[in-house]
Amino acid sequence: MTIGVKEVKLERTAADQIFLPAILEGLVTTARHFFRNTFGKGQPGIDTIRYGEPDVRTEDYYPDRYRGVHRLMYREDGTVRCVACMCCSTVCPAKCIYIEAEDRHDDEEKAPRLFVIDELKCVVCGLCVEACPCDAIRMDTKTHMTAVETREEAVLSKIDLLKRGAPSVAVQGGLGPDYRKLQPDRDPRFPGA
Repeated sequence: MTIGVKEVKLERTAADQIFLPAILEGLVTTARHFFRNTFGKGQPGIDTIRYGEPDVRTEDYYPDRYRGVHRLMYREDGTVRCVACMCCSTVCPAKCIYIEAEDRHDDEEKAPRLFVIDELKCVVCGLCVEACPCDAIRMDTKTHMTAVETREEAVLSKIDLLKRGAPSVAVQGGLGPDYRKLQPDRDPRFPGA
């Protein structure tokens, strides 16, 4: 079987080369939307969130899988669950997570001395949450990052992230190899196992 090459020539008219029809088409579309939204009798589309109205809760607009701002979970004793394994900062495509580790001095684990997330760089992909092996970072707040005046305000430190956090319900080390017998109703795939 022989593959042939088809040569295609692009022929432009003088009107196409000066871009005037495309500019006019864009202006007509913009004017149509402006007058429909300004003088129209109907409400704006369902995708428009009306933040200024006090009787409308913005949570109603978000889908169930909406993530929100990061938060750090803490243990029962109030210490951060993070063991500074660097999985979240390694997997982050935007490189917005910075961690410096230190010894915890009471266990064999490490702890983050610095844990910083730049929310302006974050692309809200959720890979950091999936990569975390100890349920330390979550994105289930369902809240937007608040408006900030300076870039420094959008960089969240360990203390800021812990304020948003809560005690983690995850069991350190899991339930072991007999987890199906210990809690059979936890996994619906194995009823009565």
